[in-house]
Amino acid sequence: MPNTYTQIYIHIVFAVKGRQNLIPKEHKTELHRYITGIITNKKQKVIEINTMPDHIHILVGIAPDAAVSNLVRDIKANSSRFINQKGWVVGRFEWQQGFSAFSYSHSQLTVIARYIKNQEKHHSQKTFREEYLEFLDLFNIDYDEKYVFESENNDYA
Repeated sequence: MPNTYTQIYIHIVFAVKGRQNLIPKEHKTELHRYITGIITNKKQKVIEINTMPDHIHILVGIAPDAAVSNLVRDIKANSSRFINQKGWVVGRFEWQQGFSAFSYSHSQLTVIARYIKNQEKHHSQKTFREEYLEFLDLFNIDYDEKYVFESENNDYA
């Protein structure tokens, strides 16, 4: 649309189903490239991406007509299929249901991109659970902790 100018930045976080440590460190670069391709093909821009064995952080610049939930759905479906086709895990790889998305201003991009890039260092001091609950609190998101972290028999997160 002519004369429409936007800057929308979203930090997306979601985990492996059951919070299992299934994302192999030796395949991170290939997985990041693949997910970057999914996002780029959807006409969105990857600013930073990083995975830990049990979760992923993606910072994207998103168009105003894009639905974050549709983008995440496509990332999860295609990357799960990719991981399964590659045979990187024993059994079937799946992402959790749901996700979190946090918005940032342009002035915050350097800080959040560095945060995502330095996940390994960050998680040497803090668990994913602690990190995730801190984000929910920081952004004043109401939640019931029993639904945030799934067990073997529920998949609410």
